[in-house]
Amino acid sequence: MAILSLKNICFSYDSTPVLDNLSYDFEKGKIYCIVGKSGAGKTTLLSILSGLASPKSGSILYNDKDIKKIDKYKFRSKYIGVIFQSFNLLTKFTAAENVMLSMDIAGTKKINKKQKALSLLESVGLNEDEANRRVLKLSGGQQQRVAIARALSYDPEIILADEPTGNLDGDTQNEIMAIFKDLAASGKCVILVSHSPQVAKMCDECYELKKITVKSKK
Repeated sequence: MAILSLKNICFSYDSTPVLDNLSYDFEKGKIYCIVGKSGAGKTTLLSILSGLASPKSGSILYNDKDIKKIDKYKFRSKYIGVIFQSFNLLTKFTAAENVMLSMDIAGTKKINKKQKALSLLESVGLNEDEANRRVLKLSGGQQQRVAIARALSYDPEIILADEPTGNLDGDTQNEIMAIFKDLAASGKCVILVSHSPQVAKMCDECYELKKITVKSKK
């Protein structure tokens, strides 16, 4: 059964259509890659799936329930974890503090949040010394791992990631994709946006968006 579904989604910026009548089902235990040329609406679709943007028409269903009927804050802070292309980490804090702050925002009740943060960071390949460094002292690949750990801090069922390997070298890209594969194997639904053919090949399914051609008025 689908955990997240698009039902006849349409979206436009002002009068310019971007997404037209999209329907698709996403299941737990799989990695999906949203692909398409620049301007096809990939990041827009990710924003709609996360509840950060609303479609002009159609519905997004989470466990068969329209997300319009779910509190948006609860939806984004409990059910969905978002990994941004630019990481969006708080640079004056350490890696562990970034993860702990995410738990606080989500209202996660943990006796030892620091230990939970360290455990999450270890699960994505960062040791305790790296976890206690300010994020500006970490490499791009390490910062991406922090962003993944932060998204996992409240144990969401769905992970959304916008170009998660876009700024990484080939070896680091493969390591990050291995983390996503493990997350899918654990039962999570992982949805990525990527321009990389290599990333697309490592996913279970690809959903291609076509750029809408707008005819000029004569």
